[in-house]
Amino acid sequence: MVLLQTILLVVLVYYAVKLLLKWLAPRLLNYAVRKTEERFGQQYGTYQDFSDPKEKEGETSIYKQPNPKSNPSKKVGEYIDFEEID
Repeated sequence: MVLLQTILLVVLVYYAVKLLLKWLAPRLLNYAVRKTEERFGQQYGTYQDFSDPKEKEGETSIYKQPNPKSNPSKKVGEYIDFEEID
């Protein structure tokens, strides 16, 4: 009889924990996400939008700065043709 009571108790505890986790898990996850958002907001709260106010919405602008290290007229090296050996 004691064995049956023990098995029944284990099964009841298992299902109680399972139901409790189904109820608590979403709330704990929401709490963690909210806290992370708050920390992120505090850390990056000074972020400023650097968009150009002269540009209209929907307009695409590409700003490209030339690379000072690259010189297209500079000779890189000699091309060597190779042959495959079987």
